[in-house]
Amino acid sequence: MTDHRIEYLRNGRSDGHRADIGACLDKVRDVLDGLRFGAITLTVHDARVVQIDVTEKTRLSA
Repeated sequence: MTDHRIEYLRNGRSDGHRADIGACLDKVRDVLDGLRFGAITLTVHDARVVQIDVTEKTRLSA
């Protein structure tokens, strides 16, 4: 068994799925839907996303 699989078993369901990952992906999808130019940065602590930073750029035409 890989180290990643062991970590999933400790922190999530026996099938390896973690609800927090699904919630994070849903939030990132929501941000992407409204973002035209910019960047998304995920901050991870102890194998969990704890922060999502969004930097939006506004493009001005000359």
